[in-house]
Amino acid sequence: MNSIIVVALICAASVQAPDCSRDTATDVITGPAHTLQECLVQGPVLAANAGFKGEDGAYVKTRCEQKR
Repeated sequence: MNSIIVVALICAASVQAPDCSRDTATDVITGPAHTLQECLVQGPVLAANAGFKGEDGAYVKTRCEQKR
């Protein structure tokens, strides 16, 4: 059972990294992970697979959350 959720937040360049959250992101992509290390690697991969190309200075911030 996966207890970690990968959360890839796509945030505009005008949003500073500490302020990038589910509420301020332009897109939120989630997926499962088995370990914390896998979670940290999977964030950018999920975003790329969803078509994110880093246009206009937007960036990906990866969060790892416990499944509720």
